[in-house]
Amino acid sequence: MALWMEAGSEPKTETEIADLQAIAALKESTALELKENGNELVKKGQKHYQEAIDCYTRAINQKALNDQYTSVLYSNRAHVNLLLGNYRRALADSQDAIKLSPANIKAYYRAVKACLSLNLLSEAKSYCESGIEKDPSNEELKKLAKQIDLKKLEQEHREAQVSKALAEAKELVSAIEDRRLKLGNAMYRELTGLRKPVLDKNGIFHWPVLLLYAEVMSSDFIEDFCETDMFSAHLDIISILFFFFFMNRIAC
Repeated sequence: MALWMEAGSEPKTETEIADLQAIAALKESTALELKENGNELVKKGQKHYQEAIDCYTRAINQKALNDQYTSVLYSNRAHVNLLLGNYRRALADSQDAIKLSPANIKAYYRAVKACLSLNLLSEAKSYCESGIEKDPSNEELKKLAKQIDLKKLEQEHREAQVSKALAEAKELVSAIEDRRLKLGNAMYRELTGLRKPVLDKNGIFHWPVLLLYAEVMSSDFIEDFCETDMFSAHLDIISILFFFFFMNRIAC
């Protein structure tokens, strides 16, 4: 019986050859049946997705189908992994599908979707271009190509903003250290909001300043107090404003 043959040995009799052919046919039939079962389970909805993955996995493990059919199995499993949010697994399955059958357009599509979900934009672009090269009329891949370009622009914009913020922060810290200033903990955020000190293009500090008048439970907030200014000038303006405020109250 072929079942009892040693690994690596060649069949010698017609019976052994017939047995091996029967086993191969059975495994192929089983793999195809598992594939169809997986497809039906996917149609039934999310509750059956894991069962579908199990069917595709068992079909792959039969090792009975040619590369093109096996590529479809990997691609189908990638599809379900995408639906479940298993993006790394989906990408791995898509890559295996492409290796087995470079003409499998669905595998490229699913590789792109997985890469986008993982924010692997360069890889997504590469798979998308390869897919379009093989199927220039594929509208879905063309839509994804536009989506990738848009995401790349957004990413470059964010990176530029972060780079600018870091440069400004380093410049601010350096200016504080040069002036040997000591900063305490942030206080009175409810009165000052998120205003922070800034350096202008001439390297001059502009501070948010809060004046508290404990005796009258009042305060004034100066959003832009230049480090070259004198307190007296600001206090004179505040005094004038107080004067007109009280005059108006009296007139009323």
